[in-house]
Amino acid sequence: MEQVKKIVADIKKDELKPIYFLMGEEPYYIDSLANYFEENLLSEEEKGFNQSVLYGRDVSVDDIISSAKRFPMMAKYQLLIVKEAQDLSRTIEKLVKYAENPQPSTILVICYKYKKLDKRKALYKTLNKTCVVFESKPLYDNQIPDWIGKVLKGKNYTITPKASLLLVEFLGTDLGKINNELEKLQLILPEGSQITPELIEENIGISKDFNNFELQKALGEKDFKKAFRIIDYFSQNPKEHPILQTTAILFSFFTKILKYHSLANHDKGNVAKTLGINPFFVKDYAVAARNYKMKEVSGIVEKLREVDAKGKGVGANGANTSDLFKEILIKTSMAR
Repeated sequence: MEQVKKIVADIKKDELKPIYFLMGEEPYYIDSLANYFEENLLSEEEKGFNQSVLYGRDVSVDDIISSAKRFPMMAKYQLLIVKEAQDLSRTIEKLVKYAENPQPSTILVICYKYKKLDKRKALYKTLNKTCVVFESKPLYDNQIPDWIGKVLKGKNYTITPKASLLLVEFLGTDLGKINNELEKLQLILPEGSQITPELIEENIGISKDFNNFELQKALGEKDFKKAFRIIDYFSQNPKEHPILQTTAILFSFFTKILKYHSLANHDKGNVAKTLGINPFFVKDYAVAARNYKMKEVSGIVEKLREVDAKGKGVGANGANTSDLFKEILIKTSMAR
C-alpha cells in the first residue's frame, strides 16, 4: 500500500516515470492505479487526443511501441494504458528495447495481472533501473480485516471487527469485490458512520446470526443449542455455506486454541500477536480454552480433519452435506 501511495503522490507532484509496469496476483491495486492515471493525469480537454487504452488480446508488443512513440498534441504528456497485458506474456520481453530508451513525453502504464515478470530477464532489470515496477501481492486472510479498516478510515468511516470478519467470510479475499460492497455502503451511510453487522445484513444480505463466526463462537462457549440452529441453517443453504469453508474456519479456530493453551503469557496483546487475531476476539479464545482441555482440542482438530476429508469425497460413504455438518457438531460436543 505504501508504494501505491507514493505512485499517487508522484502523479500529483508531476514527478512521473515513462513506464509503470503493474504486475502481480492481486488485481485490485493494478486496476486502482490504472484508473487513477486514467482519471487524473490529463485534463478533460487533453484526453481526447492524448489518452488511449489498448488491450493485450487485441495488440502486439510492436503495436504498443508504435503507439508509445507518438508525440502528444497540445499537452505535456500522452497517456497510454495497456490492460490485460498478461495476454502478451510470451512476447513481453520484446518491450525491452523501448524500455531502454522510452519516449519521455509518453506515460506508458502496463497492467500485467495474475503474472510477474521474470526478474532474471532483461525487461525486469531494465524497467527496475529507470521506471516503476509495482508488484501487487495478495493479502493473507488475517490481513484483510485490517485492510478494510484502513480503506474505510481513509474515507472517514469505521467498521466493527465482527463486521469485517463477516465481509471476509462471505466475499473471500477478492479486494475488488470487498471494496465494491464497501462503496455501496458508503453511498447510503453518512460520512463518519460505523459499519456494523446489522448494516451489512440489511444492505448486503449477509446474516449476522447465521455465519461461521457465530458458529465458532457458539462452539467455543459450548452453546450447542445455538450451534445446532446455525448448523441446521447451513445444511438448508449449502451453496451459501460450503462445508469445506466451515471446516477450514473451525480447524483454524481450534488450532489457535491449541496455541493458546501452550502460551505461558496470556496477556491480551501477546495472545493477539501470537495467534494473529484482532485483540477484540482474544476473549473468545480465552473462553474456549477454559471450556476445552488441550487434549479435547487435539481430538476436535483431528475429527475436523476427518470431516474435511469426507467433504472432499474421501471415505464419505454416501454422507451428504447435512450429515457432515451435523457430524462436526456431534464430534465437537462429544470431544474427550
